[in-house]
Amino acid sequence: MKWQLRSPQTPAEWQAYYQLRWQVLRAPWQQPKGSEQDELEQQSFHAAAWTDQGEVVAVGRVHKLNEQQAQVRYMAVSADWQGHGLGALVLQQLEQQALQWQIQQLVLNARESAAGFYRKLGYQYLEPAKALFGIAHDRYGKSLSFQFAPEQHSALQAELQQTWHQTIPLSDYMQLSISQLTPWLLETQSPLAPNINLHHTMFAGSIYTTATLTGWGMVWLLLREAGLQGNIVLADAQIRYLKPVTGNATARCYRYLHQADWSALGQGRKVRIPVKVELWSDAVLAAEFHGQFAVLPNN
Repeated sequence: MKWQLRSPQTPAEWQAYYQLRWQVLRAPWQQPKGSEQDELEQQSFHAAAWTDQGEVVAVGRVHKLNEQQAQVRYMAVSADWQGHGLGALVLQQLEQQALQWQIQQLVLNARESAAGFYRKLGYQYLEPAKALFGIAHDRYGKSLSFQFAPEQHSALQAELQQTWHQTIPLSDYMQLSISQLTPWLLETQSPLAPNINLHHTMFAGSIYTTATLTGWGMVWLLLREAGLQGNIVLADAQIRYLKPVTGNATARCYRYLHQADWSALGQGRKVRIPVKVELWSDAVLAAEFHGQFAVLPNN
């Protein structure tokens, strides 16, 4: 089945949206209608998953706490549709909205039964939260941005690009460069001319290399952010070539999709980090790269 992710648009859709909230989050604890809403509804961004028949089956909301932080609330999935990954889709929609707001950290309060869901999606335990209806909750957070000082970005960008060109000569020949490093994004670019094939499109090997090195760069930045050192190697990867690349290739790797638990590295063991890279050409998504990078302790 195909899902549509969007905010409610009509009065009937808003009614169905709040009805699902109440059914999942309030009715089991004998809370009255209306308790599923608060004073921030008009200031929030709402996301919902809809079936082909127009039934709302998953909902969630995000609102700003301040210019750096936002909170996810009212995440709910219909009992008939749990286990289909709809909660993750809604949460990703909320995260993307937070990125548009240039939020640096998302927080949420979760009961113990939902903690595994949020941990799987990169949220980390912060502290105990206020109980709700007698149910213990904990506060979780997820960084959407690099925790570097603004003045560090240009130096890190130059160092990463120099590392590629000095240690991987192919990247220099390909003219791979970092087009921007923001608190939320690592973006690289490879021009068509030195990477062209006989069909006058970009060579598949160059596309793969661009995506791989961009993913490698994300892991390098995560290490630097944590103040750690390690040897980064590609352990596994898959790439989907969606469209021919007829011009310059732009690869994008977002910070919010990549969370690392470095505890094993401090114990002398390797850490695995899944990485996603999108490669665009002329505003068209041309390839998707999913890789597993391993960070090995320095001997």
